[in-house]
Amino acid sequence: DEWSTARAGGRSPDQLELTEAELKKEISRTLTAKNPHIPRDIVRYNFKEQAYKIVDDMDHTAIHFTLNGNLVPKDSDEGRRQSIKSSSEAEKTPVEEENAPVEASAETTEGAEVKDEEPTGHAEAAEEGEGEAEGAETAEEAEAAEAEEPPPPKAPEKKLANQFNFIERGTATYHNPLREKGFQTDPAPYETFSANVNQWYIYDAYMEELERMEKAKEKEKAKPQAVKKEDKKTGRKLSYVEIQHGDSLSKVAKAAKIAERMVNLNTFDDIAQDFKYFEDASDEFRGQGGTLLPLWKFQYEKTKKLAVTAISWNPKYKDLFAVGYGSYDFMKQGHGMLLLYTLKNPSFPEYSFSSESGVMCLDFHTDHPYLLAVGFYDGNVAIYNLKKPASQPSYKSSAKSGKHTEPVWQVKWQKDDMDNNSNFFSVSSDGRIVSWTLVKNELVHMDVIKLSGDGTTMQGPEGLQLQTLGSGTSFDFHKKIDYLFLVGTEEGKIYKCSKNYSSQFLDVFDAHHMAVDSISWNPFHMKVFISCSSDWTIKIWDHTIKTPMFVYDLGTAVGDVAWSSYSSTVFAAVTIDGQAHVFDLNVNKVEPLCTQLVVTRKKNKTTHIQFNPAYPIIIVGDELGLITCLKLSPNLRKMPK
Repeated sequence: DEWSTARAGGRSPDQLELTEAELKKEISRTLTAKNPHIPRDIVRYNFKEQAYKIVDDMDHTAIHFTLNGNLVPKDSDEGRRQSIKSSSEAEKTPVEEENAPVEASAETTEGAEVKDEEPTGHAEAAEEGEGEAEGAETAEEAEAAEAEEPPPPKAPEKKLANQFNFIERGTATYHNPLREKGFQTDPAPYETFSANVNQWYIYDAYMEELERMEKAKEKEKAKPQAVKKEDKKTGRKLSYVEIQHGDSLSKVAKAAKIAERMVNLNTFDDIAQDFKYFEDASDEFRGQGGTLLPLWKFQYEKTKKLAVTAISWNPKYKDLFAVGYGSYDFMKQGHGMLLLYTLKNPSFPEYSFSSESGVMCLDFHTDHPYLLAVGFYDGNVAIYNLKKPASQPSYKSSAKSGKHTEPVWQVKWQKDDMDNNSNFFSVSSDGRIVSWTLVKNELVHMDVIKLSGDGTTMQGPEGLQLQTLGSGTSFDFHKKIDYLFLVGTEEGKIYKCSKNYSSQFLDVFDAHHMAVDSISWNPFHMKVFISCSSDWTIKIWDHTIKTPMFVYDLGTAVGDVAWSSYSSTVFAAVTIDGQAHVFDLNVNKVEPLCTQLVVTRKKNKTTHIQFNPAYPIIIVGDELGLITCLKLSPNLRKMPK
């Protein structure tokens, strides 16, 4: 009892008082091979990659006790020597050990006889004179006894190796003569490097590492995976495998494109034959009139509800043309598309780009045919590079970079500036004509001119006088005089402007009563230009005269007009009733040579027309996204003298 009382009284005051259940509770601790106190996230500079890298392989070994032993490994030189020594000592047999003392005793006996003979000889020498006869007899008897008894055979002697025998020998070694030899090597390349390490450098390094890890995760997700899809109609689950479009498909892309064109050539063989060889023989009996022969029709599934808002032929590849899709209806604005078709494949576009806003205009660069400038309904402009497979434009304007506040109605490329920077102009309903220059992969804008409205001022709130701006709808630059260009407006006026004067116009033409839909300089005659409007008229002007030279009333709103590429007197126009009109002033200055219905569907309007720069064909676009290709009959493409 005393012992237990003393034991209970020895408890520490700060000891916890635990219940029986808490005392019996087992607490498991897991031991790991990792050192918890090891420093982490150590960054060291890698001179090879010239960047800071995280050190991953840290040593987790913690040494608590070391002791140097005296054990010799068997494979070392000292171990081999000791093993040879121990083996040589063990080779001695018991027979050799017995023979050794016998031979030693024999040697000892012989030595004793020799020693005994010595005093006898001395005695005989001393008594020479007294007993010479007796000595002679004794010697003779001994020789006779030896001759009679043969000597016993001696055992062969075995010499033991003397373990303690050491002999000093002097030897003269040959000393090699000293020769001096020198080498001169190229100095190792070195580079002076210095850097300051701060918190933000380390932060940037971590952020780059995070981005790299996220990209790696995205690549893993992009791998083909089996996905189950449920069919809504039948309720069945269909399993299919997503195909990863990689290098395997890009290798056969060119061959597949050629095969597709061959199939289309076979499918539309009769149209291709008509395009190449057919000539309408009935033109001989028509007099001056001509016809348009329908060829291919270009339509894409995703553009059936969009109107054709722009058409442009490529200046280098004569079979390639670009089509812009959008909507002219203010209440029905949505997405837009940009397609590039070739005459060699009418079934599917070569390139397709989609945009958030409708495409209103486009233009190919004359020197770089892979660059395409595009204007959108939301006021932005963009440049598409056909060499790059990206689905988005290479360069695009924004609210910060001075985009238009109204739809962009026309864009035109200009010659490169003095610094060889590509640039183009755009016109918009906000009254601004803007020059866009591509400087160091960035679009830089500069307002060239601002159009003024009919009334110079407008009464604003609280008696303020507000200046109204004109709304530009179309423009065109002179083919020879670089600084000269024309601008058509919604009010029906045409302004002759110069790049050198931003505050005033060179001339103003009261051209039409409604918006000028299209304006174009003649490619052959330097003074002549043509304009069309929704007031049903087409007018041909000399820019030095304020009144038009020719006026044609087509009876309905004119959507577009275009000069031909082969004659200075031939032009074509489309009206909203679905008809195409072809004129030749050299033949008939009053009426068109051909008026033909291009679209037959009701409530469908033709919007744009363009002549091919090399072949005798035109393409016409309508409001339902359909492109129709038509061949001109011989009467419509007579070359001037």
